[in-house]
Amino acid sequence: MPVTDFNDVQNLDDGILFPVEEIAQYPLPGYVSPTSISFSPDDSLISYLFSPDNTLNRKIFTFDLKTNKQELLFSPPDGGLDESNISPEEKLRRERLRERGLGVTRYEWVKTNSKRKTVMVPLPAGIYFHDISHSKAELKLPSIPASPIIDPHLSPDGSMLAYVRDYELHVMNLLSNESKQLTHGAKENGVTHGLAEYIAQDGIIYYMIVGLVNTLPRFCSAMECDRDTALGPQEEMDRKTGYWWSLDCKYIAFTEVDYSEIPLFRIMHPGKSSVGTDAQEDHPYPFAGASNVKVRLGVVSIAGGSTTWMDLVCGGVKELDNEDEYLARVNWVHGNVLTAQIINRHQTKIKIVKFDIRTGEKKVILVEENKTWINIHDCFTPLDKGVTKFSGGFIWASEKTGFRHLYLHDANGNCLGPITEGEWMVEQIAGVNEATGLIYFTGTLDSPLESNLYCAKLFVDGTQPLQAPTRLTHSKGKHIVVLDHHMQTFVDLHDSLSCPPRVLLCSLEDGSIIMPLYEQPIPIPKSKKLQLEPPEIVEVQADDGTILYGALYKPDVSRFGPPPYKTMINVYGGPSVQLVSNSWQNTVDLRAQYLRNKGILVWKLDNRGTSRRGLKFESYLKHKLGQIDADDQFTGAEWLVKQGLAEFGHIGLYGWSYGGYLSAMTLSRYPDFFKCAIAGAPATSWDGYDTFYTEKYMGLPSENKSGYVRASVMNHVHKLKGRLLLVHGMIDENVHFRHTARLINALVAAGKTYELIIFPDERHMPRRYSDRVYMEERMWEFIDRNL
Repeated sequence: MPVTDFNDVQNLDDGILFPVEEIAQYPLPGYVSPTSISFSPDDSLISYLFSPDNTLNRKIFTFDLKTNKQELLFSPPDGGLDESNISPEEKLRRERLRERGLGVTRYEWVKTNSKRKTVMVPLPAGIYFHDISHSKAELKLPSIPASPIIDPHLSPDGSMLAYVRDYELHVMNLLSNESKQLTHGAKENGVTHGLAEYIAQDGIIYYMIVGLVNTLPRFCSAMECDRDTALGPQEEMDRKTGYWWSLDCKYIAFTEVDYSEIPLFRIMHPGKSSVGTDAQEDHPYPFAGASNVKVRLGVVSIAGGSTTWMDLVCGGVKELDNEDEYLARVNWVHGNVLTAQIINRHQTKIKIVKFDIRTGEKKVILVEENKTWINIHDCFTPLDKGVTKFSGGFIWASEKTGFRHLYLHDANGNCLGPITEGEWMVEQIAGVNEATGLIYFTGTLDSPLESNLYCAKLFVDGTQPLQAPTRLTHSKGKHIVVLDHHMQTFVDLHDSLSCPPRVLLCSLEDGSIIMPLYEQPIPIPKSKKLQLEPPEIVEVQADDGTILYGALYKPDVSRFGPPPYKTMINVYGGPSVQLVSNSWQNTVDLRAQYLRNKGILVWKLDNRGTSRRGLKFESYLKHKLGQIDADDQFTGAEWLVKQGLAEFGHIGLYGWSYGGYLSAMTLSRYPDFFKCAIAGAPATSWDGYDTFYTEKYMGLPSENKSGYVRASVMNHVHKLKGRLLLVHGMIDENVHFRHTARLINALVAAGKTYELIIFPDERHMPRRYSDRVYMEERMWEFIDRNL
C-alpha cells in the first residue's frame, strides 16, 4: 500500500498486523527444527527430536544416511510428557531450566556390539526401550507417582541402566530385567544418593511439598530444554547428575547430599482455593553467606556391597581452618581412575583430584587460581584411545591468559603446552581424534557474535609457534555441531540473523556440505506475516574505550517517519549471558518486534561483564553488580540520543530476572534520563539470592558489606523519578517474590509510586498462555502511557 501521510499510517490498528498474542506463542517462528541430534552407534542413522506439526510435542525421528529417508522411530505410547501428567517436582525442574518441550524430551542410544539399534526413552509412565526392527516399544521399567524413576542413564556398554528411586541409586540388568538397589539409608539419615544438589543442578532448586513429602525433597533429572534468559541456567555450576558410570561398567561413583544445615524457605500458594499443607511448599535454599549442603563422593560396585567413600567432603558447616568447597565435576579416566574437580567457595581456585577407588585416597594433580574467578567448564578430556605417549594425560581449558584456551597435560597434571591461543575463547570441545592428532572445538575466533567449529593439532611442537585453527563451518552465525563416532562427518545446526535454524550434514575434513537435512523457506511464513526484520548490529564505546555490541530494532520509516523515536531498551546485562549475537533468536524476539511495529525503537546492549568476550571483559562486574552494567546501559542510551535515533526524555527500559534488577537499578541511578522501566522478577538485593551465583560475583556478604549495599536497588529508589512497573510470580522459587516485596517496602518508605502485576500461580517465568497474553497487554499499556 503506498504511503504518503505518516500520521494516517500511525493511526492504523497495528494490532491487526501484529496481535499481542503472537508474543505469547511457542515455539517461536523458525524454532521448529530438529533438536537433540545424535548419531546411532554405527553412524548409519542420524536421530533427533522433531514435531512435524510445528508444536512443542516432539517425537523421535531418524534419517537413514544410506537411503536418504526420514522415518518416525518412536512416538510415545501414552502421548509422552504433557502439562496434565507432569508431577509438581517435574514442573519445578522444567521451570528452572526454561524447558517447554513436550512429548519426548530426552533419549539415549543403547551402545552394544550387536547390530541391533535400540533407543532408551524416559517418559512419565516409565523407561521405554525401542528396537528399530520392532514395531512396538517395550516398557521395561514402570514409574509410579509415589516412586518416580529419576535421572536414568545407560552404562557405556549398553548392558545396564542406572537410575535413582526413593533417593537411592539402583541398577537394572537389561538382559535379565533384574533391578538391584546399590545404596541404602537415605531416608533414615536425611540424605540423598545419586542426585545433584541444588547449586550443582544448573540452578534447579529441589523442594518438598509439606504434607505430601515430609522428609526430603523429591528430584527430577535434567532433559532437553528451551530456555529464556534468567538467573540460574548457564550461570550456575551446571552439573545435572549425581552419579557416574566407570568406563568398564563395573562401578558407579555417586554423591551423598545432606541438606540438614540448609534452612527451609516457605512459599505459600495464595491463588489456591485450598489452605494448609496443599497450598505451601518448603525449599531448602542456601542464601548468600549461609551454609551449603554437605556433599560426599562414594564408589559402589554394581554387584552390590559396601560403599568406598573418597577422601572428600564439600560444603556443610566448616571449622575456621577448613576451606569450604564445591564438587564441580566428576570424571572416570583411563585405568578405572576416578577424578573430581573441586572449586573453593570463593570460586578463585580449582583442583583436579585423582582417587584410588579401593581406598578413597586422593592425589591433587592440578591446581589453578585466578583473582577474578574460575569459570567451570566441560573441557576436561582424558586421552586414552591408543596414543600411548599421552595415555593417562588430558586436555584442560584455562583462562590464565584472559581467554579460555586448551592445554595438553600429562598423566601427572604437568602442562605440556597450549593447543590454542589468542584474544578469543574456546567454548566446547566437540571431539578428539587421537589417531590423527586432531581436536575439534567451537569458539569465537572469527567473531564474539558468532560460534564456529574449528580444528587444531592436538600434539603441538613446543619449539614452533602455534598454527591458527582451521575453520570448518563456513556460514556466518551460530553453529551447534555433533560429530559422528568415526570422525568423518558432523551435523551442523546453523542459524543467523537472516537464516532460521537449518540442519546440514558436513564433511569433517573441510566442512563442505554433504547434504541438507532440514531447511526452512526464507522468509518463513510467520516472519513474512509479522514483517519481522533482523536488527542492525552496531558498535559503541564504553567510557574506557571498550567496544560494546548493540542491536537496533528500527521502526519502519515508511510508516513512522524518520528518527528520533521513543525508545525502549531490552536489558539483561548480567554475567554469563550474551544478548547481542548473529542469531535467529534476535530476529524472532517478538516483544522487540511488536514494539518496533508500534513505532518504538528497541535497543539491546551487552555491557561490560557479559559473556563470550573473555575474563577481563567479565571482570568489570566483580563485587560491582549494578554499577558498571548500569553505567554502560546509560552510555548506550546517550549514544542513541547523540546519533539522533532516540528521543531524549522518552527512553525506557525492560528486563527479566537479572535484567529486571538492572532495569530498576538503572532507572533509579539515572533518574533524569530514563522515563520508565519494567522490572520482571527482579533480584533486588543480593543477600536474598543463593550462595554459588551471588558469592562468585559479589563475594561473601561479610567480606563485601559496602558492595552488597551499593548493589541493592532498595538503596537507590529514593532518587527515583520515572515510572516503575514490577511484574512477579508469587510462587517463584528462584528469585523469590520476597525480592519484589522488599523493594515495594523501600518504595513506600521513600514515597515513590509504582505499578504491580502479580501472578499468584506463576513461578519465575509465566507459563500459562492466558497469563502471558495478559502480561504482554499490560506491559504495552504501561509503555504507551508512560514513555
